[in-house]
Amino acid sequence: MMATKTESSAESSTNMNPVEDVTIHPLVLLSAADHYHRVARGTRKRVVGVLLGSVSRGKVDATNSFAVPFEEDSKNPAVFYLDHNYLENMLTMFRKVNAKERVVGFYSTGPQIRPNDMRIYDIVTRFTKSSIPPVFCIIDIRPNRQSIPTTAYQLIEEVGSSTTNDSRQRQFAHVPSLIGAMEAEEVGVEHLLRDINDPTVSTVASLIKAKISGLATLMEKLVECKDYLEACIRGEKTMNQEISANLQTILNLLPNLNTDELVRAMLVKTNDMHMAIYLSSLIRSIIALHDLVNNKIQYGEQEEAEGESKPVEEEKKEETSSTAEEKTKTLMKKK
Repeated sequence: MMATKTESSAESSTNMNPVEDVTIHPLVLLSAADHYHRVARGTRKRVVGVLLGSVSRGKVDATNSFAVPFEEDSKNPAVFYLDHNYLENMLTMFRKVNAKERVVGFYSTGPQIRPNDMRIYDIVTRFTKSSIPPVFCIIDIRPNRQSIPTTAYQLIEEVGSSTTNDSRQRQFAHVPSLIGAMEAEEVGVEHLLRDINDPTVSTVASLIKAKISGLATLMEKLVECKDYLEACIRGEKTMNQEISANLQTILNLLPNLNTDELVRAMLVKTNDMHMAIYLSSLIRSIIALHDLVNNKIQYGEQEEAEGESKPVEEEKKEETSSTAEEKTKTLMKKK
């Protein structure tokens, strides 16, 4: 009986003050991308930094970050180096600038969890002062990633069910991550996107690419829901009432596509769109034919002008040749 009480108390202590979600601000993403391109671009290395921000009611808000000197051995994953003195000095300087920003976790460019992340977590925990433990965020800086480039984790401890040995296993558990920004940050990001705009990519192509990526993400989520429900039916997973209620709410919000009014409205809308496409194709072909006719007329006028100019030039040549002959004859007579 005492053993069950200690286990329950241990579980409650490890799960106390859980993290609900993690919000990453644009400045953190820009700093992490700059850190990677300065240190590990073109290599298989990763970079590590510290997340600064605030914590309120289980919600972590990472508003700033800074890089930390970090190296790890590629042959031996257990060997790594993290500069503690640099970390302490940077925290001291950041507190002088903004005392409200605290250490809320650390980031890594991953793109996956490494064995050393648990030890880095222990080091960063020494510098945290909030009741909520620090979070671990993987920022994927690969340009071909279509979804949100952040993945957040928190450390949990699972207590074994054996009464003899108090075995505890620590592992990272997934936490929902968001991309949030204040008004000033949104304005800065908009100006930055204007400066790095690629003129070779049209707006239509970018819109289509965004639609395709959104549909692909939706497909992944639907497949994940389907796999979860099938696993619950097979008995591999226990049914979570909150998840089932959310799925039922999603299904209830889906529109009924079998009504005559909706079908007629969809047909009318589709016909209007196809009419616009058809008219634009006709106008484009007529304009192309008009340009072709104008080009042919202009080319014919140029040929006529060149044909008229040729006889005039020949007459001038004949006149010049005749005058030259007359001059030569007069010179011969004088001699």
